[in-house]
Amino acid sequence: MRTPRPLALTGVVAGLAALALTACGGAEQPAPADAPAASGTGTVVLYSGRDENLVGPLIEQFTAASGIRVETRYGSTTEMAAQLLEEGDRTPAQVFLSQDAGALGALSAQGRLATLPDAITGAVDRDFSSTDGSWVGLTGRARVVAYDSREVQAADVPGTLQELLDPRWRGQIAIAPTNASFQAFVTAVRVSEGEEAAKAWLQGLIANQPQIMQSNGAILEAVNTGAVDLGLINHYYWAGSETDPKALRAQIAFGDPGTPLALVNVTGAAILSGAAGSADARALVAFLAGPQAQAYFAAETAEYPLAGDVAGPTGVPPLNELDGPDLDLSDLASLEQTVTLLTDVGLI
Repeated sequence: MRTPRPLALTGVVAGLAALALTACGGAEQPAPADAPAASGTGTVVLYSGRDENLVGPLIEQFTAASGIRVETRYGSTTEMAAQLLEEGDRTPAQVFLSQDAGALGALSAQGRLATLPDAITGAVDRDFSSTDGSWVGLTGRARVVAYDSREVQAADVPGTLQELLDPRWRGQIAIAPTNASFQAFVTAVRVSEGEEAAKAWLQGLIANQPQIMQSNGAILEAVNTGAVDLGLINHYYWAGSETDPKALRAQIAFGDPGTPLALVNVTGAAILSGAAGSADARALVAFLAGPQAQAYFAAETAEYPLAGDVAGPTGVPPLNELDGPDLDLSDLASLEQTVTLLTDVGLI
């Protein structure tokens, strides 16, 4: 996988607004990531595209370690990104926590993000951060195919886009077209395979009569109860199951190396351009990229930590064994075109 690069993008505000309707630095060096030290009296304004029940406890850990208060506004990643683009230089936000690389790429392309110090971006695998230093990856989120292990042998699970179009799976594939992770996946198909090939694949998928659902969780439940044979989800819905995932009727298979079915997207964080000189903002991002937060995400969500020494989730291959499509994660910023495509083919 190549490292992300900045991507020119037009019409991004409209694109992110449409997505929101369809989808529920300076010279001063940052403090150490695991125990950030800044003023201890400041306040950081965070726009979070991740849920409060997940992020809230982690923010409390940061405040306890640093003394820095965090005022957090929560919403979907697409809503937060659209708001940041609309607010422009007037935004009160200092840090943005994003659920996917696309929104970060969109903000970077519009010059809304500050350059992070190497001490922050160097804390994680550079394959999962922007090459211009405008954002840093925090956790990896792999696309997988969930399958009904009572009806489907592991060797028969599709590993490529075309194998999903086999008539054998007619009416037996569950997808969530309005879900942000599915839209990021389709964006990867567009970027890696081309616009016409992506459209043809979606039309072939529609011809195979997929079952339309609202979320990854609903898809996993449908597979686990035998309602469908296959479902396209992110790995952590299975790996983070409250019961032993290996004991579930639903099991997962990773896509063939180099294909969009093997996509590894990321969550990430960035500092807004207006807060480039804020030591407190840098301390928060350093903490999110540091081992304490990385271990928290791995334990709470079963996502892949991107810091080299933090153990990954159990029951799934190590991150370094996954080989996604040859694309730059910032290319996933072209969400507007994906929404248009999904609308044109009738999936949303």
